[in-house]
Amino acid sequence: MKFHKFISVILHPIVIPTIGILLYFILIQSNFNSNQKFAVLGLIFVTTYFIPLLILILFKRFKLIKSFKADSIQERKIPIAMMIVLFYLLGNTLYGVTNLRDLGILFYATTLGLVFIYILFAFKIKTSIHLMSLGITSGFFFILNLIYNQNLTIVIACSLLLSGILASARLHLKAHTLQEVYLGFLLGFLSPIIVFYFL
Repeated sequence: MKFHKFISVILHPIVIPTIGILLYFILIQSNFNSNQKFAVLGLIFVTTYFIPLLILILFKRFKLIKSFKADSIQERKIPIAMMIVLFYLLGNTLYGVTNLRDLGILFYATTLGLVFIYILFAFKIKTSIHLMSLGITSGFFFILNLIYNQNLTIVIACSLLLSGILASARLHLKAHTLQEVYLGFLLGFLSPIIVFYFL
């Protein structure tokens, strides 16, 4: 049980964007110096980790959610809606900078994935945001593989492997059904591809 909780925390959706951007800067050649990369990483960390965490703390404080897990669909609606706006603004900001358009695609894709999840609330489906996050990472590096004609197979394979481990952990913790786990990953993986082809 402890292992499954550990995996869920380490691969939490608010952690994955920062890890993904770090990998991007390591693997993809860019014109940015170290200070500029740290500035971008800082912006993304604050926007995707610190702000969502602060929102959850405030929601817990005002009893809008029972726990930080936000288990029910009703508890997830407002935080997800706020994340949609936040990630869209971040995507818009990054896409407007020529050298950061790739990252803009990533956060537009995250916005789209969250929109899909919000729509599914109407059908009483609580899609796994954990798996959506890793699905987006896999799809994003798949797109980068096409854009730069660079062999990123190892990164994609590792992402898929981690997705399997995470899916197993989420199922073991009874946080989601098999359908919700698969759906989360599929929607996540497709989101960067959809955004890439429509932008």
